[in-house]
Amino acid sequence: MFPNPNDMGAWNIGGQQPPVGGQGYPGYPGGPSPGQVPQYPMGYGAPGQYGYPGGAPGGYVQPMGGGYTPGCPGPQPGMQMGGYPGHLPMGQPAVPMGQPAVPMAGGVGPMGAGAAVQSSVTGTQPQAVSEATSPTLRPFPNFNPQADCEKLRKAMKGLGTDEKAIIDVLGHRTANQRVEIVRQFKTMYGKDLINELKSELTGHFEDAIIALCYSPEDFDARELRRAMKGAGTDEDTLIEILASRNNAQLRKIKEAYQKMHQRNLEDDIMSETTGHFKRILVSLVQANRDENPNVDWNQVRQDAQALYQAGEKMLGTDESTFNRILVAKSVPHVRAVIEAYGEVSKKDFEQALKSEMSGDLLRSFLAITRCIRNRAKFFAYELKKSMQGAGTHDHKLIRLVVTRCEVDMGQIKEEFMRENGKSLAQWISDDTRGDYKRILLALIGN
Repeated sequence: MFPNPNDMGAWNIGGQQPPVGGQGYPGYPGGPSPGQVPQYPMGYGAPGQYGYPGGAPGGYVQPMGGGYTPGCPGPQPGMQMGGYPGHLPMGQPAVPMGQPAVPMAGGVGPMGAGAAVQSSVTGTQPQAVSEATSPTLRPFPNFNPQADCEKLRKAMKGLGTDEKAIIDVLGHRTANQRVEIVRQFKTMYGKDLINELKSELTGHFEDAIIALCYSPEDFDARELRRAMKGAGTDEDTLIEILASRNNAQLRKIKEAYQKMHQRNLEDDIMSETTGHFKRILVSLVQANRDENPNVDWNQVRQDAQALYQAGEKMLGTDESTFNRILVAKSVPHVRAVIEAYGEVSKKDFEQALKSEMSGDLLRSFLAITRCIRNRAKFFAYELKKSMQGAGTHDHKLIRLVVTRCEVDMGQIKEEFMRENGKSLAQWISDDTRGDYKRILLALIGN
């Protein structure tokens, strides 16, 4: 049984927030918050220079020298670095939670999670949006795809399979490097590596290894199709992926979905979902969230008031207002609106959502809100959901580990320990076994 989304304790809204500093967004290396600028998506790379080769195995671009993934540029002169909450310039002391955000030189004011949006603040203030990353899987030094292919072929040749050798290779190479291995394997042996692995492996270990053979956008496209194919729809997967990816990532996912399945992602969503839940997902896949890094504080207060009027203040709920603001407005703006909501209501914004909505609609807005407030904490919560209760939601566990290990898994592990008093590695060890457990632990850096 997964925790009830209405269980406030499961999310621990009042819990400790991550420290201000270099926190990141890993599941696709170097990804900012959805719609945030600049775009260094979770493993997609910078705009026009995606970190991972696009396309399903078989049509790849050549990796950079050594197989390294293009990532975010390092700090530049005058660049403001920081993480959520409160992107502060390096060396700038944090403002204590609950204290006013004082404009700094250049008009930039820190705004931590829980800090009040001051009514005295006027005009437009820029928000720093650069985010560091905390991957647990990094590019393998002296990468040699030919040698890796030879090792994999030897591991699958003859009687039996050397699972340890497969983990040693695929569990310690980045997506960019793994996709190059898939391409090189076919060149060297005239065989498809994915098919070879499927013929040798079984169970959830096979599922995890096969997941590692795809680029991030191809894997997401594959998971979305699986969520809508056949009887029933896996709404949890749709929400998790679409609510947490930014514009650039969503565009790549749509392209990959069309290429891999010869189907239109939006059309499939339209046919598999209904009502306001459908409208949220359709809005998200437009990949058109505002990317203006500046925050207009007058508009922030207006939107906070509009959400209050559309929910708590009226009989019933005007869901379209929540959709218009939470899905279409920029991440810095929505983050400010969420915090400003406390000025117009006695409820925390998530409490207000839970009092107005239910089901998939509520879960969608909660996912969007939580990703914007604290992305690492959102994924720590999702990881716990995948292992909590009777049985393990293995597809979800694999997806979360594979998509986050090159982005922010280090930060996710810290949030997981903070919220649960037990490490992610311990949870995985208790819930899985054998080679399946070993590949997951390798990916999270244990």
